[in-house]
Amino acid sequence: MGYPLPYAAPGQVIGLLGGSFDPAHAGHAHITREALKRFGLDRVWWMVSPGNPLKEHGPAPLDQRMARARAVMQHPRVEVTDIEAQLGTRYTAQTLAALRARYPAVRFVWLMGADNLAQLHLWQDWQQIVETVPIGVLARPGQRISARMSRAATLYAPYRIAGRHSHLLGRAQAPAWCFVNVPMMDVSSSAIRASGKWSAQPG
Repeated sequence: MGYPLPYAAPGQVIGLLGGSFDPAHAGHAHITREALKRFGLDRVWWMVSPGNPLKEHGPAPLDQRMARARAVMQHPRVEVTDIEAQLGTRYTAQTLAALRARYPAVRFVWLMGADNLAQLHLWQDWQQIVETVPIGVLARPGQRISARMSRAATLYAPYRIAGRHSHLLGRAQAPAWCFVNVPMMDVSSSAIRASGKWSAQPG
């Protein structure tokens, strides 16, 4: 691959948006811009994963997904990376531990859609994730109630930052999380794949 690891200055607050991005679409770009505005972030890194352990079928080749992501997300404060492939990590908890070791003076914030919060308790070492970095949750269509009633949201309810104070998240000490409602774009990678407008290209 050969993509350079992203640069971060000491003290910066970096939002991390991970996923297979199979394919990246305008909805991903939209929540990224909202996260930059709302959570007190200096930059956002998209972490295009080698593959999702929770999904049965593998995604399109990483090079193809990286190229699509870079075409979709063009912003001076957003970097599209394959950092998980370079670090050799497969699970989010492993990735966060490796990033904190490599960038000890940087503050990281994990970004996710509300649908991911609803199933966070299924992730490997999920409580380690919550207690390692602040988490910014961006509501998606139809997921608000299930996310707020989720095991993670219930267990860590005392550490929730009110949406009106979302700008404090980037400097908060974990565990800390904030749920914000944003104007959503009802578009999904699965719908794009189902439409036949995205398929793995040979080679």
